Formats: sequence, C-alpha cells, structure tokens
Amino acid sequence: MSEPFGALRAQLLDAAEAFAGGPGAVPDLLSGLVDDVDRALREELEIFPVCHHSPASALAMVRRLREKQPKVIYMELCEDLRPLLDELRNCRLPVALQAFASEIDGFPPDWAPLSVVAPITEASAEYQAIAYALDTPGVELVLVDRSTDHVFQWEPRDQPEPENSGPDDAEAEKAEPEAVALATPSSEEGEEAALHGDAVGIEIGDLRPGFAELEAYLLHHGKVRHWSEWWDQYVEQPLAGADYATYRQVMVLIGSLFRRLRPDAGDRTHARDEDRERYMWTRMREHLATSGADPEQCLYVCGAFHAASRVEQFGLRAEVTEFEISPRTATRWQYGLIPSSHSAIEAQFGLASGSVSIAAATWAKAVTRGGLTPFQLDGQKGTRKRSSRKRELGTPAPREAVADRLSGFLARPPVLDELDEAELLGWCVDIVRLARRNGYLASTADAIAVFETSILLAGMRGRARPTPYDFQDAAITCIEKDAVPGRRDVRRLCEILLGGDRVGEVGYDALPPLARDVLDRLKPLGLDLEKRTIQRALLDLDARPELVPCSDLLWVLRRLLPSDAVRPIMGSRRLGERSIQESWDLAIGRHQRSIVELGYEGVTLEQVLERRLRRAVWAPKATAAQALAAVEDSILYLGSRRFTDELGTRAVELLAAERTVDDAPEVLRRIRRLLTHYRASEPELPEWCQSFVTAGYAHYCTLLPTAFVDEETGVRQVAAMLGFLFGMESLALSLGCDHAQLELAVQQSHPEAPSKVALLWAAKSQLSLMPMSELRSKCDELLANPLVVPSFPQYMSGFVQALEPAPALAPFMVEVLSKAFARLPDTVLLPWLPKLITTLRDQAHELVPVLVREAGRTFPAALSAVDAWVPPWTSTPKPPSSSAPVQTTGPATDLLVSHPAACDAVASLLGYEAMWRPAVEPTSGPDLREVNALLTDHPETARALTAVLQL
Repeated sequence: MSEPFGALRAQLLDAAEAFAGGPGAVPDLLSGLVDDVDRALREELEIFPVCHHSPASALAMVRRLREKQPKVIYMELCEDLRPLLDELRNCRLPVALQAFASEIDGFPPDWAPLSVVAPITEASAEYQAIAYALDTPGVELVLVDRSTDHVFQWEPRDQPEPENSGPDDAEAEKAEPEAVALATPSSEEGEEAALHGDAVGIEIGDLRPGFAELEAYLLHHGKVRHWSEWWDQYVEQPLAGADYATYRQVMVLIGSLFRRLRPDAGDRTHARDEDRERYMWTRMREHLATSGADPEQCLYVCGAFHAASRVEQFGLRAEVTEFEISPRTATRWQYGLIPSSHSAIEAQFGLASGSVSIAAATWAKAVTRGGLTPFQLDGQKGTRKRSSRKRELGTPAPREAVADRLSGFLARPPVLDELDEAELLGWCVDIVRLARRNGYLASTADAIAVFETSILLAGMRGRARPTPYDFQDAAITCIEKDAVPGRRDVRRLCEILLGGDRVGEVGYDALPPLARDVLDRLKPLGLDLEKRTIQRALLDLDARPELVPCSDLLWVLRRLLPSDAVRPIMGSRRLGERSIQESWDLAIGRHQRSIVELGYEGVTLEQVLERRLRRAVWAPKATAAQALAAVEDSILYLGSRRFTDELGTRAVELLAAERTVDDAPEVLRRIRRLLTHYRASEPELPEWCQSFVTAGYAHYCTLLPTAFVDEETGVRQVAAMLGFLFGMESLALSLGCDHAQLELAVQQSHPEAPSKVALLWAAKSQLSLMPMSELRSKCDELLANPLVVPSFPQYMSGFVQALEPAPALAPFMVEVLSKAFARLPDTVLLPWLPKLITTLRDQAHELVPVLVREAGRTFPAALSAVDAWVPPWTSTPKPPSSSAPVQTTGPATDLLVSHPAACDAVASLLGYEAMWRPAVEPTSGPDLREVNALLTDHPETARALTAVLQL
C-alpha cells in the first residue's frame, strides 16, 4: 500500500538534516509528526480533532456533519454528564455542565466540596455535535471520557485540586491537556468572571505549548502579545475556509507537535493523559461491541492532542485492548446546569481577556460569509427561530481516501485577507461613540487615528487586514490617555463592541426542583427574578399578609446565599422581633449558580438549612457556641420545635464535653438571648434550656480554678464564666444546683495575673467574701506602691471585665479610677495613661461604655458645679443604730404592726431573730400661722402645690 505522506516525510528529513548538520533528534521529531498524522487518518473509526471554543473547529464540524451524517458520535466529555445535555435546549448559552458533591466518601475531607464544570458555547464544535445528535432521529451521542469521580480519583493526594493553567502570557506553564484551572476574576468583570466559582474546569481540546520557552518563541516571532492572538492569526484564520481533509491533518499535526514537545514525558500529567486515552478507547470498544454499530458510521470527537495519541490501546484494531477501569467511590454526585459567561471561561482556562467574545464574533461572521446553517437545538433561548421539524438522515458521503494535504498547506504562504474598510470604519466610529458615553473626550479625529493605527499595526505584524486584536491595541493607544474616567477602560469597551461578555442563563425547566420552588414561592412579589438586574421588593406585611411567606423565604435565602444576592434594606429578623414593613434588593438572577448548587442538597430551602445545621452541630469540631447559634437559626428560620429541641440537647452534650472555655463569651451571649426569648414567648423554659443552665453551672464551677491560673485562658473568658455563674445562679439554684459549689470554686482560685486578680476580688465582693472596705483598701495599696503602678491598667482591665458578672461594682470602679487620676503625679500618670487606654480598648472595649455612663451619673453635669462637688466616696454616712427608734407611719407599717405573728414567722424562716423596735409617736406639725405666712410669701409655690394636689 502506498504511503500518502512519503514525499512529505522525505522533504522534512532532508530539511532537518541540512538544518542540524547530521543525524539527531530533529529528524526523529519531524518523522514522528508525520507518523502521528498518518496513524490518526488511517484509523477505521474517524477521528475529528478539535480545539476548545474554536470557530474553525465549529465550522469544520458543521460541514462534516452535513456531509457524513454519522449515526453515533463519541465525544471526549465526562460520561456521567450525558443526562444534562438534553436540558441545554432550555438554556441560553453559554452555560456549564456541573457535577457537585458536598458529602464525599473516598477522598480527603479537606477536598470537600467537589465541583466540576464543563462550559458550552455556541461557537464550539462540541455544541454543534450535540445539537446535531439530539435533534436528529436515529443518532446516538455517547460520552466516553472518564467520569467526574475519576477526575478526582486520578489526582495526587498531596494536592487538593488540579494545577492552574496560569495566565495567557509567555511565562505561563502548560497545565494538563484538559486545562483544569481555577477561576480568578478580574476587577472589571467581577461577578461574570466568578460564575464558575472554585470549580474544576473540563474542556475539550486544549492546545498550547508544553513549556514557556516554546510559547515565548512563537509569540516573539509571531509579533503578538499572547497565545490566544497567535492561535487566531496562524491557525484559526487559515483553517476557517480550509477543506475538511486539510483541517483534519493540520490539527493532528499541531496536536502531535505539542504532545512531543513536552518538558517531561514521564510526569504525572503525561501519565494521566495517556490513561484518559486508554479509558476513552475502552469505552468506545465496549459500545461498539454491545450496540453493533458500524465504525464507518461513527465519529470520534476529541482534542487534537488526544488524536495524536501513541498509547498501545489506540485504534479499534489495537493489539492491546486491556485496561482496568477502577470503580467509582461512594461519593454521591449531583448534576445540574449553571450559567456561564465568556469572561468566566477566560478566567477558568487562562485565556486572554476578550478572546472568547472575539471567537464568537468570528464565528458569526464566518457563518454569514460562508452561507452555512449551523446546528442548534430546537426551542433554545437566545437563538433565531427555525423550523421545529426533525432532521432526517440522508445518504452519507463515502469516506475519502487519505491524501497528503499538509505539503501544499505548509508550502504556500498564508493568504492575506484584503482590507475591509467598511468593517474597520464601523469599529472606529462605534468605539469613539462608546468612549464618549463612558466619559472619554474622544472625537472624530480619534476615530481616524484608530483607523490608521490599526492598519499600521497590522502591517507591522505581517497582515493586510487588521484583526480585532490590532484594533484593540490601536484604540487603547489613541483614546486612553492618562486615566480612566469611568468604570470601564478602552480594552473593556472594545470587548463590548466586538461582542461583549455574553452571560448565559439556565431556563426554568432546566433548574433543579429547589430553584423552581424558590421562583414559584416568590411569584406574589410580582418581579421577574430571572433577570440579572437588581430589583427592589417592597413588602407591607400588615396590609398584605399573603406576603409573609415570601418574607420568611427571603430571610432563609439571606441565610444561605451570598450577602449581595438578597439584601434587606429595611426590616430585621431577630428573636422576639417582627417587621411590619420590609424592603429588599434582590439579585437572584445574578446568583443562579448558588441557587442551583443549593438544589443539590435538598428539595426545599428549609430542608437544606436543616441539613446544614444538623451537620454543623454534629461535626467533630462542633462547639456549644455553634450549637446555640444553630438553635437560634432554627427558631428564626425554621420554626420547628422538635428540631430546635434536638439542637438544644446537642448543645448541652457539647458543653459538658468541652475542656476549654474559649467560647464562654459567645455561650453567655447566646444563652442569655435564648432565655429572654423563651421567657417572653412561652409559659416555661424548654427542658434543654434547664439542662443547659444546670450543666453549665456545674461545668464552669469545675473549670473556674483552672481557668484563673491558666495563662492561655484570657480574662475575658474568665469574666464570661463568672457572668454565667452569677447571672444564671437564681435559675440554677431553683433547678437544684448548690450555691456552695460556686463559693468553693472562687475560694480555690489563686491567680497571678493582675487582671485576673482584680476579677477574683470582684467575684469575692459579689459573694460577700470580701467586704467593700477591704476591696477599697487593697486598691489604695496598689496606688500607693510605686512598683505596682505600671501594672495598674491590668488591674483596671480586670475590674472593667468584672462589670459582666458584677454590674453593681461600676460606682466602685469609677471611684478607683478617679483616685488614680487624683493621686498619681504627672510624671507617672502621663506615661501610664496611654497604656491604660490601649489595655481597655483591647481587652474590654465593649464594657467601657458602661463605665462611662456610670461616670456621667457620678460627676456633675455642669462645669460650674465641679468646684463645689464632693466625691461620694470621701464621706460615708453613718449607718443608723440598731436600737434607734423608727417612726411608724403609713399603711405598710400599720399592716406589719397589726400582724406581728406573721412577721415573726417570716423572720424565723429567713434565719433572723424577731426584734421589734419601739415605736415613736408622730411629732406635731408646724403652727398654722407659720404655714399661712410661708404660703403668702411664696404665692407661686402655693399655686404649684395646689395644682399637684388637684392631680
């Protein structure tokens, strides 16, 4: 059999020998390229090589499908994504197929959640094949690439996700051929660039040099800035009008070149690529064996990189066909469609900004120029209406013999397109118009300058017709001067002009049940929530009670979605509160991906929230504070008493099991709020609340001595423990706790840190274990000791923290601080004051307002009264003698005197001795004449007293 590429091989070998000066690696490389092309074209199963989001690949696919009319199409795409393809007709492209798993089994826990996306655009060969297969009776579409579960199975366990493919510049390192990358949105595209989130991206046919040196060489000699521009000029444009045989041979040649020019053929990426190829050929053999399909009527669509595969399982007639496919893990995968955008695809796979939009514009222009009718799914949004009649298979064209088309393609110079002045003038006029709308001082002169500069740049780069990239560079040079006057720069305006950042939309019928349920339940608002604009919703809950369920749903969405998706302008949702009117800014359409991913977790929002709360409180690292937060969320959003009690019971278990008190402030704040809510709304406390108080009382009493001396436990945590013990003591004692346990815990505490020492003194004073006089003398001793004065701010921090468990000590703290300012000399006070302020700010900032309010009540309000003001702690009133007689007047005294036995019984019950003081008869009042004279001298006072008595 004659070899079609013999002449090309001989020509390349002669050129390599002349270039290298003798035998070496170059002849073997060039000969291998020809062998790869020959092998791919001779394969019985026709291989269609593609490049991702390539208009040339899409055009060739349309031509080949109409000519060959295959009955089976094998496609390089994750095999478990096949059911999603039927829902594409309900979407507006671009969208992304997604596989999502929040609960994983068989993978490292820190990988969760797992997410894989495969974006689909109209200007892609894979979409043309999908549309043809789904709308043509008798055609079967089979996805043969590894499943999404295997995507992560084959990843090394030392890194959670595949490596990023990097930015689209000369220094970017080559990612794996499927270009798995993370989305990194830019500042301008923001939301649109982040539509894929942190998902792993899968694409068909990534073609890019395997190392930076080769890419830099191609960019430098091609006189372009980035890889997308090089590909468009040297591959897309020449192949856009080429015949199918030429297109096929050139693509396989490029795939073979990049495959062979890899920095290390033995790395993990190379091994994973070959395993993928073995996987796909194994699946295709299995399908052909079970279906009995004729290979001549099948088409295998894969990346050009895989078309030049050299694995032993390549081809239907391969001698080695064994390849063991590992079973999937027990991870439960959920599948759905999420909106995508051109900027999201660019950010996901490291493409140049605007390259996908330019490719879409090139596709539309080529379709119009070539008179082609591309395939599209019937009834799809965003496309022109066409006949809904199903296409029928005709007589397929016979397969042509393999002939050498590479020699002629590589030998002839590229055909330069003639200058399309009308097109370029339209771009220049439109960009000036857009620039003026966005604040640029552009004029007709700028349009002329952009026109001439575009032609100049194209000539410098070896082309007669300026490309969109030339036009973009010219516009930036001529219009953008010193600064950007608005939100959009000229680069972004050029992208908008040449096609814009198209954002896809998942249709209602393609949404998961949860997303459809959300839209249905929010219909009473009268808004089109599928729009990507921000919409204002006004809810008058008293006038329209039917909107109350909408309000409840919006608060649940607020809890589950990103903060800017559902934002309350007026109204709040707290324990014990109910809004009369609410105002919301809704951007649900912009966050369609988030709602779709919620649909993977449940059927309704309430179910998703319940599962998340249950998973949070039963997590291995769950704390009592987190459980109390879950209880609060359950009350606010779910209203299920059974589930709330379940979470509360779990909070009791977590509190009893804790061995640290790091979350004591959070526990105290939340349990106080919950107790206040239950006391105001229910006749008695739930059982779990009672158990939490008793368990917390015993738990904190046990840990209190250790917390006082532990250096890692802060004073704020110890103060929160004391706040719990003192604040909940009355309730705990009524539930059976023992007060002696608290006294023993305080007496067994012996801290050394100044702040904790002050906190202990305050606790003893609260328990009456330290009189106020002793506490005052201790503080006076601190101020009198020059060695202790520098650490006095720490003591004050402890006293301020003591306001939590002992708020009655606020006057004493004002007294101590006032004494410090009065007694300390300026040489000591001035260096000491900044330390006091910073200490209080860092350790007790939330309690300083309490101290300030107490100081406001203690000190005079007017400046003129300061000189005559006497501090209340300088003169203590003498307490009345126990034997001094008291005056018995009033109904209360008369009642007690008339029933002495009852008073004696109460005194005996309280442990006091019943001692009755002698009564004093009321003294006689003043003389009436003196009263009349007094009233005559002060008539205004008399009239005011008369008015008061009349009231």
